[in-house]
Amino acid sequence: MSFFGTLALFIITYALVSLRQINEYERGVKFTFGKFSKVMQPGWRIVWRPFQFYKKVDMRVKAVDVPDQEAITKDNISARINAVIYYKVAHAEKAVVEVEKLYYAVSQLAQTTMRNAVGEVDLDELLSQRDSISEKIRTVIDKATDPWGIKVENVELKDISLPEEMKRVIAKQAEAEREKRAVITKAEGEVIAAKDLSKAAEMLAQYNGALHLRTLNTINDLSSDQSNTVIFALPMEILRAIEGFAEKTKK
Repeated sequence: MSFFGTLALFIITYALVSLRQINEYERGVKFTFGKFSKVMQPGWRIVWRPFQFYKKVDMRVKAVDVPDQEAITKDNISARINAVIYYKVAHAEKAVVEVEKLYYAVSQLAQTTMRNAVGEVDLDELLSQRDSISEKIRTVIDKATDPWGIKVENVELKDISLPEEMKRVIAKQAEAEREKRAVITKAEGEVIAAKDLSKAAEMLAQYNGALHLRTLNTINDLSSDQSNTVIFALPMEILRAIEGFAEKTKK
């Protein structure tokens, strides 16, 4: 084989060995003589070794499970909290050049941010406003990781665990609140009933014989069940009529 043939074969072999595949969900960060040169898009790309090398960066959304963290709320209540963070790489070159061990760095930042966020709120706010606290944590982490080329999509507080004695206190508080609402509701019902009875009494007093009709109607309702034994007081009007009749008889 001639010199040129050998050279051509060497170049072809070298080019084939230098081919690298970048998948659709990846980007390749290329370095030439140790300096960043370009971001390689998906497809087949050539990396001339040993002058160049590259590092693949996964651009898909990743979920970081933040382990349980012991945190103290603003009102000095101890709580164990865990969360999950969804993020993705927005700038591949920054994710390689600006930070080492990206996954570990995001996890550590999330733990610190979560403890700080919990320390700024009371326990009641932590339990009732979980979404707003999650959004606050997301904003802080997103801003802090921006120089790393990271975009934080979402932060979710998965679980908030309290000491057993605190759980009992909250249960008693909830029970007391339910009893309070029940008493208030009952009192409001009694007030409404009293007002209705007062209006009914006023209407009955305005018309002669209205009370007699009401009494007869009640007796009729009770007489439908023969097992009932009814003892009732006669209206004052009837008693006065009987008293007047007796006095006339004596005369």
